[in-house]
Parts: sequence; C-alpha cells; structure tokens
Amino acid sequence: MKKPPAYAVASVDHALRLATILQLEGSLSVADAAQRLGVARSTAHRLLAMLVYRDFAVQDDTKRYRPGPVLELAAHSHSMVSRLRQAALPHLFRLVDTLGESVNLTVRTGNTARFVACAECRQPLRVGSREGMVFPAHRTTAGLLLLAELGDMELEALYAGDRKPEAPAMDELRRELAKVRRNGFAVNQGRSERGVVAVGVPVRSGGAAIAGVSVSMPSMRYDRRRLRPIVATLTSAVASLEEDLRRL
Repeated sequence: MKKPPAYAVASVDHALRLATILQLEGSLSVADAAQRLGVARSTAHRLLAMLVYRDFAVQDDTKRYRPGPVLELAAHSHSMVSRLRQAALPHLFRLVDTLGESVNLTVRTGNTARFVACAECRQPLRVGSREGMVFPAHRTTAGLLLLAELGDMELEALYAGDRKPEAPAMDELRRELAKVRRNGFAVNQGRSERGVVAVGVPVRSGGAAIAGVSVSMPSMRYDRRRLRPIVATLTSAVASLEEDLRRL
C-alpha cells in the first residue's frame, strides 16, 4: 500500500505533477497548470519557471510550456503507450461524467503498474489523480487484470527471487487471478490505498490485454449492488476505445 510521506512538501509534489503532465501530454499553459493543481496562477508560474531553469520544461513563442531536454525523449515518443493514452482520454472523461468518480488508464511493466492517464471527478471527497505513479502490479486493479493474462510459468518467472516486503503470496495471487479470469473484471478493495475501492476491465488490442481502465471511489460510496452496472459501463467505454485503437 503506497502512503504519502509524513511530511509532504506541497511545492515539490506540485512540481513533480507538472513534470509528469508535460511528459505525458506535451504542452501546458500557466492557466492550465493552475487549474490542474488548484493553485493561483502566480504559484503555477513560479513552479513552471523552476522547471525551465532545471531543463524539465521550455517556453515556446506562444507562452506555452513544453517538455525540456530532460523530458523530451519520453514526451515525443510515439510508443504504443502514447497512442493509447491519446485515444483513451476522451473516453475517460465521458466515464467520469457517467459514473461521477475518478477514472484511470494503467499499463503493466514487469511486476509494476503505471498510471498513465487519469480523469478526476469533481466531488469534494474523491480519489485524486495518480497519473505517473507506479505501484506493485498485484496491488492495483489494472495490474491484476494484466497479470491474469499470464500463464503459470510466466507468473512464476515474473516473481522468481522477489524477496521484497511487498512481494505477493503466490498461492493467494493465483487464486485471485483465477477469479479475475472467470469474471472478466477486477475489484480492488483497499489493496493500493486504504479506504478506496476500484473496479476495472481490460483494454485489448489484437486479442491481448494491453492496459486496464478502472473507476476509483471512496469505499463509503461503493455499493456492491452497483458492481454489475459499473462493469457494464466500463465495458461499453472500453469497446469504443478498442475501436478507436484499431483505427490508429
């Protein structure tokens, strides 16, 4: 379970979030930055100026900020993840409008899962953006969906020799993944963050699961009777996303 540091430094967190947004989205204005962080424009301007100073950002002729030399290679990559993120964002925002909760797009790399896009809801009590964050795959909804695609030998090889405290108990993980395969969706109750429930379905390309789309909410708003309607809504949105991916 990932916890924020006991003495979090808000300015550092804001700067890192802006660097992540630039890396993933490629362009940002001062007004955009202020709105995304929920800070004054003067604060956003100072944060962006520091990113420019440290070569994480550059300012173009239109006064927008773009990835600097430190981020440029990743930001301008035309990888599958970049195309997937671009195609997914409109669907994520529509899901937020429909479900009223924050929605994520997550991919797996080895035994970790990275949140590559987030559409945050506007409810006062909500699950905040995890965009750019990395968690152990078995602790996340999409991670479980993507691990469920692996055969027994692949799963064993993935975790062979992993002695970290957060390493999964393999028998328990196999049972959980078998349940995910049967259901076609995953439910995560407090695995990555206490008090948060997430429900997700896989995104497929060429028959293989390449990502997961999940909706996250405070556990106090989760009602098990809504599970099937939530899964149906996610499945419909993902089918539209997969159709868009086929056109890329």
